[in-house]
Amino acid sequence: MKNITLGSTGITVPQNGFGALPIQRISSDDAVTLLRRAYEGGMRFFDTARAYSDSEEKVGLALEIYPRNSYFLASKTAATTPEEFWTQLDTSLKLLKTDYLDIYQFHCAATAYRPGDGSGMYECMAEAKRLGKIRHIGITAHLLQVAFDAVDSRLYETIQFPFSYLSSDKEFDLVRKSRENQMGFIAMKGLAGGLINQAEPAMAFMAQFDNVLPIWGIQKASELDDWLAFMDKTPEMNDDIRSFIEKEKIDLAGDFCRGCGYCMPCPAGIMINQCARMSLMLRRAPSQNWLTEEIQEEMRKIENCLHCGQCSKKCPYELDTPALLEKNYEDYKKVLAGEVEV
Repeated sequence: MKNITLGSTGITVPQNGFGALPIQRISSDDAVTLLRRAYEGGMRFFDTARAYSDSEEKVGLALEIYPRNSYFLASKTAATTPEEFWTQLDTSLKLLKTDYLDIYQFHCAATAYRPGDGSGMYECMAEAKRLGKIRHIGITAHLLQVAFDAVDSRLYETIQFPFSYLSSDKEFDLVRKSRENQMGFIAMKGLAGGLINQAEPAMAFMAQFDNVLPIWGIQKASELDDWLAFMDKTPEMNDDIRSFIEKEKIDLAGDFCRGCGYCMPCPAGIMINQCARMSLMLRRAPSQNWLTEEIQEEMRKIENCLHCGQCSKKCPYELDTPALLEKNYEDYKKVLAGEVEV
């Protein structure tokens, strides 16, 4: 496993980060065990957020036994006012049991804040850095234009954006531009929200880049085992993996939901980021869990779609979301009727 440096930050870690969003779904004891296994296995970059319920608390409990200078912590704030910013930062520091964050990121930003824009938000980041509460200023986005604005501004030291072998040419351009501007690129959704179901090609793809740090969303020991196995023997791109990825791209060609959730909340209460990709999940990650009464009820909510267009307007991939919901619901009903096997 090669080490990479995140742009101009000087942060150098194995190209194998831990994304701590999923650990909010497991017990504290299980999360602590998982995180410590990740550290002992060589992972040194841990990414969480104030918005991930108790994720920060679990990360803090797990990592407090290790020297603070032996790992890197990144967290995020969804604050939109200076008052919220400072409250969230102090809470994150307390829960993570640390005096500083290596990277603090504006979370799922709707705009790339700048000094003097009237919001006061970038000034908060700069002041937090001056005070030593954070060491580097970052931003995360789902909207490509916001991401490009952040990179072009040269005000941020890292950008976090969805990136996988299913990414579009524009997303590849974003990675290249980040490298040119000496900006660290943190890749979220390296498994495309669950649509990519094999670790080896996903890792081989990421290993081609010397400026990209993937943060794998991990909540099970079996998932962690896959990534830790690559610490000693990292898969490299070869003809077989390249052919596999090309086939994957063909299979997933066209419009499909990445599950980012930027379209949420839905005024009709539809769980869009799951329902709009149910057909793919049934095919690529078959499980009876998709057919429970709870999920059936969620899918039935599609019948109440208002066709208001809000979801399509907010979709960073410019999808016709109502049409996707309808298509997925029709496919789902065929599975329930036994016309299609899971």
